[in-house]
Amino acid sequence: MIPFNCYRRSKMNEEQIPPNTYTIPTGSPNNTPEVPLDQTQEEIPPVVPPPVKKSFFLPSQIPKVAIFAGIGVLLLVVIFIIFKALTSSKSTTATGTITWWGLWEDQTVMQPLISEYETLHPGTKINYIKQSPQDYRERLTNSLAKKTGPDIFFFHNSWVPMFKANLDSLPASVMSPADFSKTFYPVMSSDLTSGSSIVGIPLGYEALTLYINQDIFDKAGKAAPTNWDDFRLVAKQLTVKDDQGTITQAGAAMGRTENVDHWPEILALLMLQNGVNLSNPIGAPAEGALTYFTLFSTVDGVWDATLPSSTQAFSAGKLAMYIGPTWRAFEIQQQNPNIKFKTVPIPQLPKDNPNQADITYATYWAQGVWSGSERKAVAWDFLKFLSSKDSLTKLYQNESKIRSFGEPYPRSDMANLLSTHPIAGSVVSQASGAVSWYLNSRTFDGPTGINSQMINYFEDAVNAVASGKTPADKALTTAAQGVQQILAQYKLIAK
Repeated sequence: MIPFNCYRRSKMNEEQIPPNTYTIPTGSPNNTPEVPLDQTQEEIPPVVPPPVKKSFFLPSQIPKVAIFAGIGVLLLVVIFIIFKALTSSKSTTATGTITWWGLWEDQTVMQPLISEYETLHPGTKINYIKQSPQDYRERLTNSLAKKTGPDIFFFHNSWVPMFKANLDSLPASVMSPADFSKTFYPVMSSDLTSGSSIVGIPLGYEALTLYINQDIFDKAGKAAPTNWDDFRLVAKQLTVKDDQGTITQAGAAMGRTENVDHWPEILALLMLQNGVNLSNPIGAPAEGALTYFTLFSTVDGVWDATLPSSTQAFSAGKLAMYIGPTWRAFEIQQQNPNIKFKTVPIPQLPKDNPNQADITYATYWAQGVWSGSERKAVAWDFLKFLSSKDSLTKLYQNESKIRSFGEPYPRSDMANLLSTHPIAGSVVSQASGAVSWYLNSRTFDGPTGINSQMINYFEDAVNAVASGKTPADKALTTAAQGVQQILAQYKLIAK
């Protein structure tokens, strides 16, 4: 077994761009002091100017033609003023109409907040259009290219390299980079920065968490693992097989790509916890993480290709531990309303520093403003309104009316509101140390998207090692070459 090496994660220093400063010139009136009259001087009598001959007509002297001409001019001026007022009113309404492409939430969830903003801003209209996730990235790309795109749109946190030319910069007047970093979780400042600009505002947060089947753990008298060594041990202890060696209860869903939902995020998490530079995933730390992932299938026998998808297996009560984002809870509850489960924080590697933050893997959606929009100022103001504490609280309440709970808050100053939640609590508890990369499933970014391309290379590496035909170092060398090509394609590294 290649050891799952522990590397101490260095803290990344994020650049802070100071807000624009402006110097407003000021002036003072030119006061001239009064000079007292010298009493000893001879007083000079004032000069009286000669009478000026008046050159204007008296009313009785104005010709009637001139009177009618003046009235006509006055009427034309009045008509012109009324016309300008009417046309400017229509123009204001037009420039205040915002088209917003949604993705996950129905109109009923968003409309109360939209109506509240429209009431506060007369003349502004928000047109929310829910999109299908299928082919969403391609449709959005084509719409923006044709200059018919929405003013505001959803984009995944990993999509910034693909849309950086279309994403407007967050104005400092709306929120400075310093205020952004104080408001949202650190990973969001990193993910949503392009060059020196913030290019999106999140309205929710999502990350991997560990699901526990409460009945299986209670029956076996086991506690939820907090580190990866215990995770592997408990997975083996909770795996049950019949006389033919068929798995009837799996301890954990790990080691495969065809039926482990969210395996790209899980593998990325293991590598990042182990200190791997995913831009060049080679060397002992990368090999250790990849090998550890495949051991559950190749050595331990707790998961194999004959099993259903990990989400289905957990929903059916046949899987003890499952790793996925919090939104999977809705699917699990729908498939099996009687299942008893909870989530716990993602296992960690041993730490040199006990104060070091836990590392989990973030995968979430943000709101961007199209750089070609004629209504960018209104769009950003609306997003600022939506990302306030009051609006996010109302949004969570609206979402909770149609499902068991709302999307976790993206603001670090709201984490305490969900700290005891049985599902979302584990996610927000580790949010301060969350990391991310371009390995995310179900982003619907199409075959040419950055996630899809990355997944292909790492999938080949996992399958090569799981088959036993290729050692981890060779499989990762091939994957690293593909990763470098993709990063160069999106100008994330030099060619």
